[in-house]
Amino acid sequence: MKYLIVGLGNIGPEYHNTRHNIGFMVLDALAKASNLVFSDKRYGAVVDMPLKGRRLILLKPSTYMNLSGFAVRYYMQQEKIPLENVLVIVDDLALPFGTLRLKGKGSDAGHNGLKHIALTLGTENYARLRFGIGNNFPKGHQVDYVLSPFDEDDWSTMPERLEAAGEIVKSFCLAGINITMNQFNKK
Repeated sequence: MKYLIVGLGNIGPEYHNTRHNIGFMVLDALAKASNLVFSDKRYGAVVDMPLKGRRLILLKPSTYMNLSGFAVRYYMQQEKIPLENVLVIVDDLALPFGTLRLKGKGSDAGHNGLKHIALTLGTENYARLRFGIGNNFPKGHQVDYVLSPFDEDDWSTMPERLEAAGEIVKSFCLAGINITMNQFNKK
């Protein structure tokens, strides 16, 4: 079985380690834990990750956040991956830092990456792992906040939160979304 695991973010050094790039960071940690290295391919950086008889295609789109749907659609078609085997990892302002929530579908909640994926695929019925980045910013400064680096407090627990996100990704592929949501969303 094949799975497409998409970490949302923006390419370029100016976006490295920013809150909006948490999807990239989750996939980087997952790949590093398995000694895998991403290769630059069409529409993004990609690596194949074997997992107990399954094949996980980890994708960090190079389309920039607002055009993420193009990369998702391309790899779904190229690899013949059904929608139920797609998981998108995304930053979420509505959750406190480090909170992880897996959902089987939902609205874009104003997130441009999710908005473009839904528009491109023609549905909001795809799984997403929401990684809380908090919302400690003055009114009207949301863009500055999501494009800024994490603070020291966040970095102190980042390795553990990235590892927990990786465990959710693996469980999604091995146990399915319902069991994974029941196990991890309570924490």
